[in-house]
Amino acid sequence: MDAFGEYVTARSARLRGTAYLLTGDWATAEDLVQTALARAWAAWRRIEGDPDPYVYRVLVNTHASWWRRRWRGEVPTERLPETAASGDFTREVGEKDALWNAIRGLSERQRAVIVLHYFEELTLPQCAGVLGCSLGTVKTQLGRALAKLRVHPEIRLAEVER
Repeated sequence: MDAFGEYVTARSARLRGTAYLLTGDWATAEDLVQTALARAWAAWRRIEGDPDPYVYRVLVNTHASWWRRRWRGEVPTERLPETAASGDFTREVGEKDALWNAIRGLSERQRAVIVLHYFEELTLPQCAGVLGCSLGTVKTQLGRALAKLRVHPEIRLAEVER
């Protein structure tokens, strides 16, 4: 198997998870990973060293371009917004759901920084490299995102800083 095939085999599940965190939808996440890997394959010979930063950058940039083009009229959801609270769910599931709803409410850049830093465990300089911006921009976006999450009415501060 060639180097690209080995990379896809080793990293596709992780990339799919990251794409899901960015999109909030498994089908869109799979499409996003396929598109990102197709673009990475076209540039594979030019990538020097660790391909992860390049592939993550393609993933984030592709998602951002899709998000900008998406029509924002009606958005289908799994639940109606008027549903009554139910005691059937465990507290933990409810807290995670509230956290993900809050994260989905962030701007695309803020969400990307949160996902790359906290879920992909990239350092802030690595996030800056993936996003193609300065370290100061990453710190600003992270600070703004955390500030929004701290005051979100459905989540507690301790959840955000885990």
